Amino acid sequence: MDRMTAMETFVTVVDTGSFSAAARRLRLGQPAVSKTIAQLEEQLGARLLLRSTRGLTPTDAGQRFYEHVLRAIDAANQAEQAVRESSDGLSGRLRIGAAVTFARLHVLPALKSFLDQHPKLNIDIILDDRSIDLLEEGVDVALRMGTLDDSTMTARRIKSGRRLVVGTPAYFAQFGIPRTPEDLSRHQAVVYSVRGGGESWLFSRDDGADSAVVLSGRIYVNAAEGMRTTVLGHMGLAVASEWMFTPELASGAVQAVLTDWTLPPIDLWAVFPSGRMATTKARAFVAFVEHVLNERELGENLVAE
Repeated sequence: MDRMTAMETFVTVVDTGSFSAAARRLRLGQPAVSKTIAQLEEQLGARLLLRSTRGLTPTDAGQRFYEHVLRAIDAANQAEQAVRESSDGLSGRLRIGAAVTFARLHVLPALKSFLDQHPKLNIDIILDDRSIDLLEEGVDVALRMGTLDDSTMTARRIKSGRRLVVGTPAYFAQFGIPRTPEDLSRHQAVVYSVRGGGESWLFSRDDGADSAVVLSGRIYVNAAEGMRTTVLGHMGLAVASEWMFTPELASGAVQAVLTDWTLPPIDLWAVFPSGRMATTKARAFVAFVEHVLNERELGENLVAE
């Protein structure tokens, strides 16, 4: 029995929850997977898996073994990848998850330069505003915004962005420009109803003043594309991240108001599968995204000056 193969088989069984699912992922017969696990248990002198109504789950010993094995496999993969990349550069496939609007506005337009830097690298991009299961989807790194729900995630904050009150010139021409946070109660708001949004906001000012505001409006949306479309259609103002309306803020198609007040910032995170070391490819991609955002911010500051 090859030790590394056996460990990889065990990890796949735990990740998928069954011998049959592991066999499909590994492209092996189910008897071969079952036999490998049985041999591994015999060699270790410990039972690693238990059957339950939910499928196969690791025993206490199996869970400890799983955690150690993950680190060993990742270390081996990193060492192998480092040798390959030292001569060939990044290669293989990188699977990325990202929110639809953020990727469309900030990642996809700049992606050609990343691909040009790494001609042997192929990229799969899953565009989804939901927080997908990275292990189940085979994702190497995901870009997520806001507060992370799962504290066990392996994550790195890439950048913090401003939240702004935004609307179109046509909307403000019709309904007036709010001068204080309290004025927002007299406006129609487009409310982003998922994580990182909502109706209640706390505004702060440099002089120490605070103002708690509850937005009201007839439109609630659960996707950033919906917020963009309704705001650009002059249907209301919105509290949104600057990343959501970057092109329109630059062109003047959307205006930010109440700029002497600040809202809680929103964080952009790089999230990696739990228990796994970030691959060299994933780290390179995260560095690329950070560079793109920093370059854009620098350009905006130069224009403003």
